[in-house]
Amino acid sequence: MGKDAHHRSAPCDGGQGGCILPLFATWGASFVDRPWREGDIDVAVKLPSSGALPEGQSPGCDPSGLILVHRIFRWLYRELPTLVREVQPGDLDRAAIVGDYAKLDFFALHLHHETEDTVLWDRLTARDPACGLHVDRMRAQHADVASQLARIEPQLGPWVATADATLRDAFARDIDVLRDTLLAHLGQEEDDIMPVAGAVLSQQEWDELEAHTRAALIAHRKELPKDVMSLQLGLLLASLPEGERDEWFRANVPAPIRVLYLLLMKRRYDRAMLELYPDRPVPAMV
Repeated sequence: MGKDAHHRSAPCDGGQGGCILPLFATWGASFVDRPWREGDIDVAVKLPSSGALPEGQSPGCDPSGLILVHRIFRWLYRELPTLVREVQPGDLDRAAIVGDYAKLDFFALHLHHETEDTVLWDRLTARDPACGLHVDRMRAQHADVASQLARIEPQLGPWVATADATLRDAFARDIDVLRDTLLAHLGQEEDDIMPVAGAVLSQQEWDELEAHTRAALIAHRKELPKDVMSLQLGLLLASLPEGERDEWFRANVPAPIRVLYLLLMKRRYDRAMLELYPDRPVPAMV
């Protein structure tokens, strides 16, 4: 499956606060003990498969919605270090704005990885044991990301509280490192995991990733900003080429949510982007 695929995903139900592999997330993950290092993984050798499909389900799913989510993460972590560095020393108001979005970015990444750790990896290795080598790499890369987030997140509060230039620069440098780690990981996941998932998982099994994330969103809804669904849907639309957005919107978003987005949610999304980018155009995602 190509990296730029974005076929129709399972539509959201509009009633649970989640839509198309919901983006924003909860904490915790089942991580391995140490970061992945180059050379750990050898070429996979085909082994007998195991792990039967649930009764009534057939292999083959469309995992391409993951491409949109990955585009969003690439954009978020490409832009975040610049947003941080643009905050002038002592500008507490601007530090608070950028800090709020940084916290949401970190929150989203935690959940995205926790969902895959919980729902995806064991099922893939049971269904296709040869994929276990790639899954081990994914788990280790998740551990590396988690370790970097554990270093970065405690820096957020002190910087927001002071808008100190030295704290700002150290915070941005560590986000740079996380960005580079994440970009490599996302590309490998698209190359090594998505084709296997598309071949051996049923659509019902793939849809469990969305269900897991939606449940986490509901559990943590009081911790999230009220406009998180507006941000989520706006970012998903921005992750598509402009000429494809209307068709995707009609195919994937139920009519009541489309109306709500056009009447209210789009204004909230636009307001959030204006808050982040008050003096320049919002950088393109695609």
